[in-house]
Amino acid sequence: MKMWRHLDMNNIIMKLEDIDKFYMETGNKLHILKKLNLEVNRGEFVSILGKSGSGKSTLLNIMGLLDKIDGGKIWIDNKEVSSLNEMERNNIKNHFLGFVFQFHYLMSEFTALENVMIPALLNNFKNKAEIEKEAKELLEIVGLAERIKHKPNQLSGGEKQRVAIARAM
Repeated sequence: MKMWRHLDMNNIIMKLEDIDKFYMETGNKLHILKKLNLEVNRGEFVSILGKSGSGKSTLLNIMGLLDKIDGGKIWIDNKEVSSLNEMERNNIKNHFLGFVFQFHYLMSEFTALENVMIPALLNNFKNKAEIEKEAKELLEIVGLAERIKHKPNQLSGGEKQRVAIARAM
């Protein structure tokens, strides 16, 4: 499957080239992703569709640097990242990638605002006041400015998901 769009590499935030991924299942080697190519441009939204077992989750785990590839190369923000060690991969994940899972995984004891602040606080990106200001702006973007003091059990399912989106941003 080829998805090339011959664009200037400066617009490309993520590029996967000839990605191969294998899994062992009951003694059989399964070739899950075969020479997959994909480019994602800055600001672009991408949907990944396919049948159950077609490799969608595997592809997302590879794109999120949660899983290693068996062949090919990955670039994020013009940096080849497929051969980095675990510490370097974690650094890239912390600075360039955000995850929104099917389940929100919010911390029940914290407010919406605190849940959005957690990743930046853990990584010491900025001082607490700056982090709080940016978290409030993100919650406003997702339409939850009036719900920042609410804990997850006080939010609807959709609101929880939007908190998770703000946290990923």
